[in-house]
Amino acid sequence: MTLIPRDFFARHSVQVAPELLGCVIEHQTAAGLVAVELTEVEAYAGASDPASHAYRGKTARNAVMFGPPGHAYVYFTYGMHFCVNLVCLGNGSASAVLLRAGRVIEGEELARARRTRGATAVPFRDLARGPARLCQALDIDRSQDGADVVATDSPLRMCWPDARTTVRSAEKKVASGPRVGVSSAAEVPWRFWIDGEPSVSAYRAHVPRKRKLVTP
Repeated sequence: MTLIPRDFFARHSVQVAPELLGCVIEHQTAAGLVAVELTEVEAYAGASDPASHAYRGKTARNAVMFGPPGHAYVYFTYGMHFCVNLVCLGNGSASAVLLRAGRVIEGEELARARRTRGATAVPFRDLARGPARLCQALDIDRSQDGADVVATDSPLRMCWPDARTTVRSAEKKVASGPRVGVSSAAEVPWRFWIDGEPSVSAYRAHVPRKRKLVTP
């Protein structure tokens, strides 16, 4: 497959996000290659976006977001899951796109082994359905934080869907709506997905955590 060039990511995340649908993220490890065609993504706009990890400024955790475009920002959440974003725009903007879901197109057996717990078989549509599952299928963790996804020698790469073209199929209709599970700016319609694609994750609005009342 043909790598996506860096200038593709050198734009605002809201421009990049819908154009990533149908593109492919692949990860080469010692165990083999797994490739996932993206079917759902979310855009975040850095300091101007209350839902962004970078809203309150640069930290050790989100430092990659403030760097050049075309790099992976990987974070750990809920004490058990990894999620991967692609840095956009650059120049310290911290604009990024969260990769929410996809369809495994290569390395299904390996992806299935990574996703299987116990004897229950994982349905094909669920192999990379959701940001945590996508990272599990691709074996992405914090060691990939900062990976250059447009470099030829990088094990984690972003590619065009077809080596013969740099354009997503016009047959795939892109839908948009509110982002999933964010407590701020929840109404912003910066989640994009391929309409009718089974691997798109179920929409869940943010539910505030209830604090336990302490009885004196």
